[in-house]
Amino acid sequence: MADTRRRLVDGAIETIRQHGITGTSARTIAATAGVNQALVFYHFGSVHELLEAACLAATEERVRPFLRRLDDITSLRELLDLGRTLHTEEREAGNVRVMAQMLAAAQADPRLARATSAALHLWIEPIEQVLARLLSSSPIADLVDVAGLARAVCAGFVGLELFEGIDPVGASAALDALDRLAVLVEVVDELGPVARRALRGKLRRTR
Repeated sequence: MADTRRRLVDGAIETIRQHGITGTSARTIAATAGVNQALVFYHFGSVHELLEAACLAATEERVRPFLRRLDDITSLRELLDLGRTLHTEEREAGNVRVMAQMLAAAQADPRLARATSAALHLWIEPIEQVLARLLSSSPIADLVDVAGLARAVCAGFVGLELFEGIDPVGASAALDALDRLAVLVEVVDELGPVARRALRGKLRRTR
């Protein structure tokens, strides 16, 4: 990415991080990037197009190292531990705030909705793949909608950023509850073959 475009993309993300979406404009982005305001329109055509490009570019950069860490995950607990670590890193960097701001703005803006959805899918798709791998041999595999679960996980971690602002203890308890669910899945996976067949049959009957 050319230097000026890169500065504008970085400036857009930093402006959202510092001022929220309502405080983000061509003027504030240009000031943060240290460039002339006219360059926003020269390189991107509009603030909307810059925000779309910035949302995708910033997410791609954050997802890239995350993908390498996912390759080493062997259990749901490890996945949740990685999720906790990532959430802490993203929160401290202000990145979850950026995504939350984009999601809020996207509610009334179809163009931002498309860009934000595309950015979220950069997180959702690798999580869906690792969940499918981890649950493939589990007795609950037939019961779990992996695609839906991946989206629930991503939605939950974004939502925790907002929840932590008013109830940090509750947010921590929510993560602990997910840990206990992961332990329960591990216990189920360790059942003997007879118990596994019985459980699988019971789950199928209750679907």
